[in-house]
Amino acid sequence: MGKMGSSSISCFNFSSYFTSITLFASLYSIYFVLISANVSGFESLIQLPTSVSLRNTTHKSQTPFCVNDFGAIGDGITDDTNSFKDAWHMACNSPSQAKIVIPGGYSFLVRPINFAGPCRSKVTLRIEGTILAPKDPAVWDGLNPRKWIYFVKVKHLTIEGGGIINGMGQEWWAKSCKVNRTNPCHHAPTALTFHRCNNLKVRKIKIFNSQQMHLAFTDCKHVSVSHLVVLAPADSPNTDAIHISSSTQVNIKDCTIGTGDDCISIVGNSSRIKVKNVVCGPGHGISIGSLGKSNSRSQVYNVHVNGASISNTENGVRIKTWQGGSGFVRKVTFENIWMENVSNPIIIDQYYCDSTKPCSNKTSNIRIDNISFVGIKGTSATEKAITIACSDSCPCRKLYLEDIQLTSLSGDPTTSFCWQAYGSTSGLNYPPPCFPCNDSILQPTVLSNRSQSF
Repeated sequence: MGKMGSSSISCFNFSSYFTSITLFASLYSIYFVLISANVSGFESLIQLPTSVSLRNTTHKSQTPFCVNDFGAIGDGITDDTNSFKDAWHMACNSPSQAKIVIPGGYSFLVRPINFAGPCRSKVTLRIEGTILAPKDPAVWDGLNPRKWIYFVKVKHLTIEGGGIINGMGQEWWAKSCKVNRTNPCHHAPTALTFHRCNNLKVRKIKIFNSQQMHLAFTDCKHVSVSHLVVLAPADSPNTDAIHISSSTQVNIKDCTIGTGDDCISIVGNSSRIKVKNVVCGPGHGISIGSLGKSNSRSQVYNVHVNGASISNTENGVRIKTWQGGSGFVRKVTFENIWMENVSNPIIIDQYYCDSTKPCSNKTSNIRIDNISFVGIKGTSATEKAITIACSDSCPCRKLYLEDIQLTSLSGDPTTSFCWQAYGSTSGLNYPPPCFPCNDSILQPTVLSNRSQSF
């Protein structure tokens, strides 16, 4: 997989740049001398280049750093990791805004790599070609198995360009205990990880076949994710598309996702999350959780999912918690969502147990309240279209259903199941809600574009 054609964005040629600057300076000096000496007849012969103006010379622009200029080959075979490291070092230390260019028409093989900040100025990573992970998991021997492309403590970073990041995860999946129970369970790398990063924009790129998660944000703030395509086979294990942990003010919109696990997962201590206009399927739907594993504490609040198409997935919109945890999930709205052939369109599961051993009931649990499901319509692949199974010791409160229409593909009736779940309804709802009471006092505040204060 070598060079496939000319790049749509040319790499920067430093020698030509400095030659042009030198020539311009020389012409300007000659012009100044002639004008000062008032030499007759030369004014009409000497003109400054029309493409350069004093206004443009003072304009703040990005300094480009092309990975090819740092020795990258881009044939899909040669290890280009050091070239990427050198380009990052120069861009991150640039006093002016910098742009790292991964040109189109090339496939760059990159081993596990850290891009560390803080940087002196804003950096853009322009991906137009393809970045490939090594196929062999043995490459990670002695290294952190969770990391492939890892950003830490970086601020004001933009990643864009329409190119591809390919995790080459097939050999990792084959060795997963989720695929073969006789295999030992182990961690696998995330394609793109952002840790303690702020003011991020990730847009218009494609992420394929990650070894495990595709895109993960941990301890990040002010994140914008848009126009991504994230794809992996439906049977690929643990391949969450977008994973949010202990992060706040994350906006996700206009993304197309199909993987073997959650299209979007929100865990840890995360808040002020917006998801809009997402296509999801195959996969496990849009999930909050799992939370509370090993008696841990988690808080997730102010989450708004508005506009999604979910098809052929194991779940639709879901909240899942383990028994024994502590903390809360509150102020969450799922609205304007179309379901097609989804096994569990609406589900709250406080008895989640992703373990080979049975999980025992415990007296403590994550508190779930003020959760709204509004305008969710389409078809369920199972009879039970709504499942709300809450803790015996910590029932769910202030649940709200409005304009739910979930029918069966087969034409059979669909049903709702509730356990320790209390809330209210409005409008026409099918299947019929199963709350033990329908008291308007229990109605939560629905987060909307007008009322949500992010």
